[in-house]
Amino acid sequence: MRTFIPLQPPTLQQEWSDPNYRYREYAPGDSLKPYVACYWTVDFRASGSSRLHRIIPDGCVDIIFDLRSPSFAKGGFVAGLMTGFEAMNLSGEHSLFGIRFHSDTVRRFISYPVSEFTGTGHHVYLEHIWGNHALMLTEQIMASNGTAEIIEQVEDALLQRLIRSESDTDDLLFTSMQYIYASQGLISIRSLAEHLNYSERNIRRTFQRELGAGPKEFAGIVRFQYLLQELYRGSQARLTDLAAKYGYYDQPHFIHHFKRYYGLSPNQVFKASTEMK
Repeated sequence: MRTFIPLQPPTLQQEWSDPNYRYREYAPGDSLKPYVACYWTVDFRASGSSRLHRIIPDGCVDIIFDLRSPSFAKGGFVAGLMTGFEAMNLSGEHSLFGIRFHSDTVRRFISYPVSEFTGTGHHVYLEHIWGNHALMLTEQIMASNGTAEIIEQVEDALLQRLIRSESDTDDLLFTSMQYIYASQGLISIRSLAEHLNYSERNIRRTFQRELGAGPKEFAGIVRFQYLLQELYRGSQARLTDLAAKYGYYDQPHFIHHFKRYYGLSPNQVFKASTEMK
């Protein structure tokens, strides 16, 4: 069972509520849990004001459906691995449904290396990957009566693709990522190479080819997400101690790293509970 459960800002900052903005996550069925972290929805109702929707690196790949798209061809797209935060200013009506895939197993569904989709703001239309099947699924989703029906249709489509899939993750990449998850992102590339009996160069080249990001970068994202999990669960540890636990050996290093991935300081996100002592 996976212990890596990535978090996104709407879950972490629930106190920043807005009656016109709604973000929800839904668990996948048991058969898809090795592949799907969650399904998610974003709904924003325009009311003369805008809302910032923040997205942070989570080590995952998303297929997103724009339920208000003017065409089926542009209604579904793939968003690859993120290595920095994005902040979308929502002003018009928005309604999105997303599938958040674990990047170590997503190739079973997209048939291409994650590197083909990685890059800030770089989205690939689902039609270019799934062809007419993407158009048919997008049409079904946009005609659905509620989220439960969408999830039912999506799960059926994913299970069918899983049965027919011939693509699988590179063995070196997959095993490397399991070590990174198991260490909560704290394993060095040298230690990884020693465990796998591969050169550091070979591991770096494999990550760049398959993910579009190096092993150090990916481990940094995993480490950051595990730290967020502890903060979200209400860890009683001082933030300075928690930062040291995850390899941030001084406060400036930790704050710089946090801002790089989140775009805000730790105290801005976890106000009272993360006071630096």
